[in-house]
Amino acid sequence: MQPFDYGATAVRDDIRAAHGRLWDHLRAPGTWWTGAERVAIAAEARRADDCTLCAARKTALSPAAVAGQHAGTDALPANVVEVVHRVRTDPARLSRPWFDGVTGGGLAVLAYVEVVAIVTMVTGIDYFARALGVALFPLPEPLPGAPSHYTPASATPGTAWVPMIAPEDAAGPEADLYPPAAMIPNIVRALSAVPAEARALQMLSASHYLPIEQILDPTARRALERTQMELVAARVSALNQCFY
Repeated sequence: MQPFDYGATAVRDDIRAAHGRLWDHLRAPGTWWTGAERVAIAAEARRADDCTLCAARKTALSPAAVAGQHAGTDALPANVVEVVHRVRTDPARLSRPWFDGVTGGGLAVLAYVEVVAIVTMVTGIDYFARALGVALFPLPEPLPGAPSHYTPASATPGTAWVPMIAPEDAAGPEADLYPPAAMIPNIVRALSAVPAEARALQMLSASHYLPIEQILDPTARRALERTQMELVAARVSALNQCFY
C-alpha cells in the first residue's frame, strides 16, 4: 500500500485503510478493463476538472447545446472520455438519451458501469483530499493482467438504466454481495452488475459514512452525531444537485 499524505489532519485509521484498499483495487485488472485502463480512467477524471468543454457545458442551459472536444488524451476511446468527463463534472444532468448514445456507440453497458464506479470512487477520495487542503494522492502504478469479463447471471434490467442484482437474487458467487440489513438502497445496488465494484463502494462508504446495516439506526454515529452527519450530507447533496 502506498502512503497517503493527509497533511496535519488526524484521519481515522479505518479511512486510511479504505483508501489504501481502494488504490489496490484500482490498480488491479477489473471486470471489463485492465489495470492500466482503470488507472487511465482515474487520471482522465482528474483532467476533466480543467476541461474547457466541460466548463462551457456546465454553464449552458443544456450540455447538448455545446459541441466540442474534451481536453483528454488518446489513452481512452472518445466515448469513454465523454462518460468520464460527464460523470465527474455534470452528473446531475445525465439523461437516458445520453446513456443510450454512449452505450449504443460501442461502450458495453457493464463496461460503462465499471467506468462510473472508478470515476465516482476516485472523485470521492479526490474531494476528500481537497477538503483537507492537501494535494491529490498520486495514482497507483497499474498491475498487469486481463479483465475477467465476469457477468453475474442474477443481474437483470428493468429498475434502472443498467442491470442490477436484487437482494433476493444475490446467491452463489454474489451471496455475500449485500449484508443482512432491513433495507438495501438502490444506490447500493447501482454497481451490482459488476460485483467487484459494488463491494468496493460498500467498503469505501462504510468508512466515510456508515455500514449499510447501520443506515436505518438513528443512534449510529461517528465523531459527529447522526443528525449532524445527515445535515452535512443533505447540504452537499443539494449543492451537487443529487436529489436521491
